[in-house]
Amino acid sequence: MQLNGAEIVIECLKEQGVDTVFGYPGGAILNVYDELYKHRDEIRHILTSHEQGASHAADGYARATGKVGVCLATSGPGATNLVTGIATAYMDSIPIVAITCNVGVSLLGKDSFQEIDITGITMPITKYNFIVKDVNDLADTIRKAFRIAKSGRPGPVLIDIPKDVTAAKAEYEPKPAEDYACGQPHVSEEEISRAVAMIEESERPVVFVGGGAVLSDASSELFDFVEKTDAPVTDSLMGKGAFPGTDPRYTGMLGMHGTKASNYSVSECDLLIVIGARFSDRVTGNTETFAKNAKILQIDIDPAEMNKNIIITQGIEGDIRHVLKLLNKKLKQQDHSEWLKKVEEYKEKYPLKYHQDALTGPFIVEEIYRQTKGDAIIVTEVGQHQMWAAQFYKYTKPRTLLTSGGLGTMGYGLGASLGAKSGCPDKTVINIAGDGCFRMNMNEIATAVRHNIPVIQVVVNNHVLGMVRQWQDLFYDERYSATVLRDSVDFVKLAEAMGAEGIGAKTREEFCAALEKALEMNRPVVIDCQIDSDDKVWPMVAPGASISDAFDEEDMAR
Repeated sequence: MQLNGAEIVIECLKEQGVDTVFGYPGGAILNVYDELYKHRDEIRHILTSHEQGASHAADGYARATGKVGVCLATSGPGATNLVTGIATAYMDSIPIVAITCNVGVSLLGKDSFQEIDITGITMPITKYNFIVKDVNDLADTIRKAFRIAKSGRPGPVLIDIPKDVTAAKAEYEPKPAEDYACGQPHVSEEEISRAVAMIEESERPVVFVGGGAVLSDASSELFDFVEKTDAPVTDSLMGKGAFPGTDPRYTGMLGMHGTKASNYSVSECDLLIVIGARFSDRVTGNTETFAKNAKILQIDIDPAEMNKNIIITQGIEGDIRHVLKLLNKKLKQQDHSEWLKKVEEYKEKYPLKYHQDALTGPFIVEEIYRQTKGDAIIVTEVGQHQMWAAQFYKYTKPRTLLTSGGLGTMGYGLGASLGAKSGCPDKTVINIAGDGCFRMNMNEIATAVRHNIPVIQVVVNNHVLGMVRQWQDLFYDERYSATVLRDSVDFVKLAEAMGAEGIGAKTREEFCAALEKALEMNRPVVIDCQIDSDDKVWPMVAPGASISDAFDEEDMAR
């Protein structure tokens, strides 16, 4: 049948099972939006307050549901406003498809009004991107974009469509969505046998879990693998929830703000089994001393991650879920009770602690955990509150902590929480932000109200850029350059002005009551929590130091 380009876009989205898109219209993309209006009963459109919010919402939708997130923007500034969100998704391997529309083909390259080379701009931060200059190529390009975004190591894909292509007609033939699981790398019997031998020869193994285990939906296989290996488990920020944080073998996060138990265990292990993690500098600290006593077995779908930051002993390229199934079949039950006993002693000797006499970030996170019974989707911005959310909430399921790990995007969380709640309407979704982060995209509260998306926004308000100030305090002789935010912004009134419920909290009791009220209201709520400007995230590893040199407040006092 003959359809125009805009109709083809919508039909292809329906083919791919897309039920929600996030975006902001403009002149170049009007044909697509006109067609979207006709299909509003099939595809829900969330009009965000800013295109950046749309890209983060698509990202949050993808992380929470495991499906491909979709965002739309017009040409020029509309397209460039997506860039930070696309880069955020790229760094964390999140499958999104960003569809932009550009000026007509005849106007390309002429500095036309609102023209920008968005494919050129986004080339380094996408798995692939396209500009479609012929309507006959449009349907197959959209299908290819979804396949690329979801298959292998996931990531963002951008499709740029000139406006005249959205108006031109072509023959369209519906096709079913592809099975993205096909075409995974082959894992040989020899590779599995070598890995099993490494595990069975080990006396002090540690399993290190990264975001790849979440993306692969490998939680069940991972749990069985840990049971058979009988090893302690640590994770990265992106790996939270792949292995239950309530399990006795779990030691906490690894790295700069990881637990001493995790950092010491990895420093002393004789085998580090790395499952879907990329050895970020925030995890490894000094690479020369990282796991220096250990052989390293790395499982990852992307061979480019092997020997990139840390030299490994053996790598297995493949889908993590598939590889773990193969290992579980061949691996005999191991017994590392003595090693686990030593690790448990580290956990008991070096627990996470915080001051109990005031409203603090850790208390806020623990209270959220208590009132939600650990059954919420927690979204964060970036900074101290992000680390507290990683340390003090016990994640027992994957896709329940959504956070910008690789790019560290301030302003990510609120948009992402809208996407998460749109994709998982039956889940409680709470975004935890610092006041600096909240300022960046707080206009998305209006989006939450406009579309009746009942997210809870908790602002951990210390009136400073907390993590930067912490570094200034520890490493810059308390020169607080441009990190103090003591102005007259009232987040409670701001929330009310945008139509949300605003609640202030200065004490523990006030926060407990505010959160209880917010959980009952089923509407957008902002809770402004006043905490001390000098609260810090402990433990910490100094930049360039070994992770075994982690220090905390008591070490500082000594």
